Amino acid sequence: MNPEFWQGKRVFVTGHTGFKGAWLTMLLHSLGAEVYGYALPPATEPSLFEAAGVESLLAAHVLADIRDLPRLTAALDQARPDIVLHLAAQPLVRYSYREPVETFQVNVLGTVNLLEAVRRQSTVRAVVNVTTDKCYENREWLWPYRENEAMGGRDPYSASKGCAELVTAAYRASFLAQAGVHLASARAGNVIGGGDWAEDRLIPDALRALDRGEELVIRAPNATRPWQHVLEPLSGYLALAEHLFEHGESFAEGWNFGPREQDAKPVAWLLDELARCFPALNWRSEPSDLHEAHFLSLDSSKARQRLAWQPRWRLRIAIEKTAAWHQAWRNGEDMAEFSAGQIRDYRQAPHGDGLGAI
Repeated sequence: MNPEFWQGKRVFVTGHTGFKGAWLTMLLHSLGAEVYGYALPPATEPSLFEAAGVESLLAAHVLADIRDLPRLTAALDQARPDIVLHLAAQPLVRYSYREPVETFQVNVLGTVNLLEAVRRQSTVRAVVNVTTDKCYENREWLWPYRENEAMGGRDPYSASKGCAELVTAAYRASFLAQAGVHLASARAGNVIGGGDWAEDRLIPDALRALDRGEELVIRAPNATRPWQHVLEPLSGYLALAEHLFEHGESFAEGWNFGPREQDAKPVAWLLDELARCFPALNWRSEPSDLHEAHFLSLDSSKARQRLAWQPRWRLRIAIEKTAAWHQAWRNGEDMAEFSAGQIRDYRQAPHGDGLGAI
């Protein structure tokens, strides 16, 4: 991330009230960008957006639905952004089983609306559509997925994100490339970090159980995922947006942003490490009939080679940072200041091979 590049850039962020969106807004603000947010109100209470006072960092804060094309177009016209980062989504697998129609509407038609609004706006030069590692057809193989693997998804959430990737490719080829708008998609693994209170996510569920003095019950202790701190893929999205803006169409394609191979760990390992920070945390597993991929990992070689992007925090550090944020919140500290401090720590951290112990 180049602070000189971001200084004064007008950036339109959808989904800025969510967990990743709030961290992204704080990161952009630390780089000197002018951030315009478009999203529904925070989906949880409490929320990172409110706990860290993110609204105060915004040039504009529009509470509206990504499915509302006229409202979205008006907000984009008002912002006149240089760069658009699309994070608004229905992000939960289990919820997608309960509400498949809503999931497809938000994740597929919402992406259509965003790209349609972009092609009506003359100022935008770069767009990053954030999807997920679950957009790939999971074949349960042991090697990481690369950007040229087939799209797929058995559950509605994963399938909707695969569809969003196809929408992205179609809009790029049909409309945006010829208009000089450079559009890419970004696929990241399972993110952790302070301020996530979403339902049916491992770390939030664990911390809720801890705060209530209850035992955590999980579905798949041996399921392996590419865990990483939320600031890792966010830095990748910004590196990608910089390259799209400055170098154009050669970067307008799909990109993986995952941790090092050693940081793809089983659920049980992650919980045991979290319990080192919070010894009162207890957990057990119960079988479930919900389909769950056993192994999922990303090959981020392309981002490392072409964007010079690399993870900065190993997984143990990411867990410690997440635990520290939650403890600070429990202690009633100023979470805007605490979050800004973690962003400073991240930006100053070394990257490459000198990252410390796994």
